[in-house]
Amino acid sequence: MTDVAKREEQIRARKLELIARMSFVDQELATRGSADWEENATEHEDDETLEALGLSAQKEIQMLEAALARIDAGEYGACVRCGSEISTARLDLLPATPFCRACAT
Repeated sequence: MTDVAKREEQIRARKLELIARMSFVDQELATRGSADWEENATEHEDDETLEALGLSAQKEIQMLEAALARIDAGEYGACVRCGSEISTARLDLLPATPFCRACAT
């Protein structure tokens, strides 16, 4: 399997994990609503955390989809800003990154 094919598999697997997380968050938020005031206040605090997790997952999914589009276009691994090759070590840590280290800072 080529390096890009491995990356694509990794990116697709991560996307599925995030979709599952978002589904869990949606289910949790839908089941909230205790009649007890104190319990309701605690649930509201938890809801904010769940919403933040859901938004974070949505943003990461957008990044993953953009990386998949770059793979399809044959542009994956090249910095979208300067065109330089993104290091393998950086892609190991951030497989969906569109930027080389220099452009990311």
